[in-house]
Amino acid sequence: MSALEQYQLFIDGQWCDGAKGQTLDSIDPSTGDVWANFACAAEDDVNRAVSAARRALNDPAWRNITQTARGKMLFRLADLIEEHAEHIGRVETKDSGKLASETVAQSRYVGDYYRYFAGLADKIEGAVLPIDKPDMHVFTTRVPIGVVAAIVPWNAQMFLTATKIGPALAAGCTVVLKASEIAPAPMFEFAKLIEKAGFPPGVVSVISGDAPNCAIPLTRHPDVDRIAFTGGPETARHVIRNSAENFAVTTLELGGKSPIIVFDDANVESAVNGLIAGNFGASGQSCVAASRGLVQRGIYDQLVQTIQERAERIVVGDPQTANTHVGPLCTVAQIENIESTLSKSIDQGASIRFGGQRTENTTGHYFNPTLVECQSHDTETLKVEMFGPVMSLLPFDTEEEAIELANTSDFGLGSGVFTENLARAHRVSSQLRSGICWINTYRAVSPIAPFGGFNQSGYGREAGMDSILDYTRTRTTWINTSEQPMADPFTMR
Repeated sequence: MSALEQYQLFIDGQWCDGAKGQTLDSIDPSTGDVWANFACAAEDDVNRAVSAARRALNDPAWRNITQTARGKMLFRLADLIEEHAEHIGRVETKDSGKLASETVAQSRYVGDYYRYFAGLADKIEGAVLPIDKPDMHVFTTRVPIGVVAAIVPWNAQMFLTATKIGPALAAGCTVVLKASEIAPAPMFEFAKLIEKAGFPPGVVSVISGDAPNCAIPLTRHPDVDRIAFTGGPETARHVIRNSAENFAVTTLELGGKSPIIVFDDANVESAVNGLIAGNFGASGQSCVAASRGLVQRGIYDQLVQTIQERAERIVVGDPQTANTHVGPLCTVAQIENIESTLSKSIDQGASIRFGGQRTENTTGHYFNPTLVECQSHDTETLKVEMFGPVMSLLPFDTEEEAIELANTSDFGLGSGVFTENLARAHRVSSQLRSGICWINTYRAVSPIAPFGGFNQSGYGREAGMDSILDYTRTRTTWINTSEQPMADPFTMR
């Protein structure tokens, strides 16, 4: 047996063990074997990381460099990420089970996110105000909001980190990145690139650990000014409660139960590709998984048959192999949740067209791509975030019914519409309660396009030009330009 990979915490520019000496094992989902061991942060480690971030925020080495110089550091970081994308992607696949074809490509593309924010670093502008008082020159500037606690889950780590760290560093903030205690290895590999890019010590620290020892002390820390969180709604409720201790500005990117509406005039091949991408892409382990397929009755049977034919060609297997389409799920708990949800759905009258069980003759966390045909929107698979390769379809008759069904959810992150009718595309998309709507495509992202949701999918937006402003506060400066003394405050004019 080969030696386990060992990962330490990265705090204040130094690699170190946790204050309590606690460690956790990381499981390779493709085999079920332990492959790595990582240090877990305790409250003392959180305090050191936040204190380092506060010191770095006020250190001339970071505070006094120009925004253009900060941008150049981000450009260097982008180049390093591209250079090491193959390695980081392979590590992420080993740690989480996601396909290497996706993790490597995503790591490489993430470089463009850092370049985008690097280019915005010196575009953060204030304004001169046309003030209503004589002899006053009044202007605004945008200053860094302060110390940022960035919290990311195990899936899409490089992407979700870029949408937080990119604008935070471009704005001049400092960051404590809390990686998930499940599969955090890519974040420690990323920390090596932060060090190599030349950011001063303390500007970015990377830690991981459980909720009591790490997440709770971080999100309620009095020196944290902003929290950028991606995760589930239940955890987010705790984050909000913790932020009451420090009044940190908080943005939440949470779960989803995204609908794809397929009208009977849709291009069938395109719609099938959208549903497969939205449900079986990333093995369904995506916050924008399109796990509520709403299909107009006139095209329903043809679409289901086409999906089944395509599913028969899906290769389930080793995520490091190029020809694999669906890899393992990250944890056994995900499989158990899927099995429980499917059982409840069958009791409610749903039927499984294909799949519905663990993959045979494997030692890892594999579950076969599954199609559930539902009779009612109350079916459990249409309500619960599955986080696995499970597609649920429900027929509808009218456009109005489709819109009502699509909006019948506690979530509101993504949505999709497949139709060849341009007027219908505009009409329907404008009525969907979701932060993102894809028309005749799905799962496309860009650093230029804002990302975020409605309802229990959270609030705030990541990526896009305005997101960098969320890491600043406005300062207003008043200058009395008169040569006369300031007026007597007890004499009103």
